[in-house]
Amino acid sequence: MEAIILAGGLGTRLRSVVNDKPKALSLVSGEPFLKYVLDYLQREGVTDFIFSLGYLSEQVLNFLATDYPGLKYKYYIEESPLGTGGALAKAISLTNTENVLIVNADTFFEVNLAKMVEEHIAVSADCSISLKEMYRFDRYGSVELDENNRIVSFKEKSFKERGLINGGYLLLKKEVFIKELKTLPEVFSFEKDFLEIQLTKLIVHGFVSNSYFIDIGIPEDYEKAQTDFKK
Repeated sequence: MEAIILAGGLGTRLRSVVNDKPKALSLVSGEPFLKYVLDYLQREGVTDFIFSLGYLSEQVLNFLATDYPGLKYKYYIEESPLGTGGALAKAISLTNTENVLIVNADTFFEVNLAKMVEEHIAVSADCSISLKEMYRFDRYGSVELDENNRIVSFKEKSFKERGLINGGYLLLKKEVFIKELKTLPEVFSFEKDFLEIQLTKLIVHGFVSNSYFIDIGIPEDYEKAQTDFKK
């Protein structure tokens, strides 16, 4: 399995506690966060990686060379921010498989990838999104499913007592995305400008998992991760 790791963000919301590293290398319980992500993905069967890099990219490349000398990977470095869609467009051109796993480098979600791939193929999905049920939240947008777990809408951020959020791990049918690139600008949001716009045309499957999830993008959750990963 191939995975694209989106690790080019500026990490501005985390800058108050981590200001000398890219967000993916923020230390969590003594280890770069990216190490937890890579080790998990390899255990789940990912063999080839494509890194989409930007801010302080040389630190990520040095980390990979030092800590993962045998890892099979390619990378693309953004000269200027391209948005999640623009970054993915560059990275996906380096892939070889029909379906590609996409992972946000600041998110750890222990989904069962084998099961997720199985469902993705079984329902002929164009895209499958890992979903996590959350309670009393306003930090994330939410997702609505039909009776077949097909995503029918994306809701803006607002307070919800209970809801499903995008867990940051996606499976994407490469040809479907590439086909639409000619209609999109160089800089765009994968979520807003592709997924939401194409939602009625595509089969977008929701893979719900109750396993451990954390996004270290804000100081509060970064601090929570310190305790969680120490365990």
